[in-house]
Amino acid sequence: MAEVSAKSFIPETFQGYTPEIAGQIGLLWELIKAPLIVPVLTVCVYICLAMSIMVFMERLYMGVVIILVKLFWRKPEKRYKWLPMEEDGDDLEAAGANFPVVLVQIPMFNEKEVYKISIGAACNLSWPADRLVIQVLDDSTDFVVKDMVERECLRWASKGVNIKYQIRESRGGYKAGALKEGLKHDYIKQCEYVVIFDADFRPEPDFLKRAVPFLIHNPDIALVQARWRFVNSNECMLTRMQEMSLDYHFKVEQEVGSATHAFFGFNGTGGIWRIGAINEAGGWKDRTTVEDMDLAVRAGLKGWKFLYLGDLQVKSELPSTFKAFRFQQHRWSCGPANLFRKMVMDIATNKKVTLYKKCYVIYSFFFVRKIIAHFFTFFFYCLILPLTILVPEVYVPKWGSIYIPCIITMLNSVGTPRSFHLLFYWVLFENVMSFHRTKATLIGLFEAKRVNEWVVTEKLGDGVKNKSNNKSIGFKKSIFKFLGDRVSVHELGFAAFLFICGCYDFLYGKNNYFIYLFLQTITFTIAGFGYVGTFVPS
Repeated sequence: MAEVSAKSFIPETFQGYTPEIAGQIGLLWELIKAPLIVPVLTVCVYICLAMSIMVFMERLYMGVVIILVKLFWRKPEKRYKWLPMEEDGDDLEAAGANFPVVLVQIPMFNEKEVYKISIGAACNLSWPADRLVIQVLDDSTDFVVKDMVERECLRWASKGVNIKYQIRESRGGYKAGALKEGLKHDYIKQCEYVVIFDADFRPEPDFLKRAVPFLIHNPDIALVQARWRFVNSNECMLTRMQEMSLDYHFKVEQEVGSATHAFFGFNGTGGIWRIGAINEAGGWKDRTTVEDMDLAVRAGLKGWKFLYLGDLQVKSELPSTFKAFRFQQHRWSCGPANLFRKMVMDIATNKKVTLYKKCYVIYSFFFVRKIIAHFFTFFFYCLILPLTILVPEVYVPKWGSIYIPCIITMLNSVGTPRSFHLLFYWVLFENVMSFHRTKATLIGLFEAKRVNEWVVTEKLGDGVKNKSNNKSIGFKKSIFKFLGDRVSVHELGFAAFLFICGCYDFLYGKNNYFIYLFLQTITFTIAGFGYVGTFVPS
């Protein structure tokens, strides 16, 4: 038996192979497998099955709620008081007294490709000019880009737009620091509300007219969040995968949170805040990389309500390079975990919200969605399930490995019906990304050294077309820089591990998991060599 097990793992063509060495390794494997490997792996399987049930129940709960909301729930205009902004004909200036002063903040950092889009969209908002203040918060370190942004602001100012170009001496606090600094200026005192648009966001002219009335007529609402739509979702397979995930987030998670608890995480952009609520919650804080979620949780604990408007949509751009997407996902996974660590006791001991809402925020919003979902996907499908193939004594029930995951996947697909045919590849891609999300989540929970790493998500705009025309760039780059930009050792390592497990299952297994393992191997390999998304040489 020992020789058989050894030959299963050590091919005879391996240099230095002898039957004696193989026998010793096989004997050692048999000695530790029964008393150590099998019990430990069995416990890991039970833990993963428990996590799968938690994720399944959460998805099922949101699925039931969203069906009830769509069928029976009244629209926001019916649930809350909403009246159109009163205007004297088409003259907005004459009706200015009826309009509150609104601040538009546009934080930027070296946004060469997209700065004109967001500034132009903000300046074209349908709102009286004397009741609108546009604030461009430019933290750019590229002086050429700074000059370009400032010139664009001056161009719009010459047309009568009240636009302010603000810079800081340092990037302390990153985006949170810029937003906090922007609210300190004297001219902000007249503003009642602040709307935030990232540099790639382009709101429609009627954005404020549709959102502000909810804040005016409902003094308990602190935030109105719009839905993101994506102008480049068809650019490549990577953007299609992101669209599927984010559509589920907005159509289901945000809608359910708004309808049932009047609470959800602020998305950082495409939303309008009551400035008084920001101040009462303690203002912007830079203690995590998710300053938007941090503010939302603190405001929610103060008793403020949030409203999500699925019909109010803002166009934006998805990161189309794999490198930019990985950095974004690190920030979006590390930040919530770190915020959970910092705020879980504050949430549990809060006196202003109900016990039901506290349980929802701690268990559903944070623990299951931001931590367990990542752990379950990575540990079960990329580690534990493949390892059970090498240790057939460990049993994994079909309901845990096939049925529940299939139901979860189907529930996740409701956000983007047009991409249903890509569902299987989306699952494989999400398994690849679960490695990065799990690593980032652990960094956030244990506050490792990359916990506050902030890398601005690269927006390409039309930069892909411009750079693709420069044929000489690729030849000037060294092979080492090229490999550094594209090749990821971690993904290739997992590809090799899954390939070995797949081969073993093909030769000795009985569950036919090798089909999934080989497909997952291919996906890890594609990601490992950087053939995901758009590649723009730096």
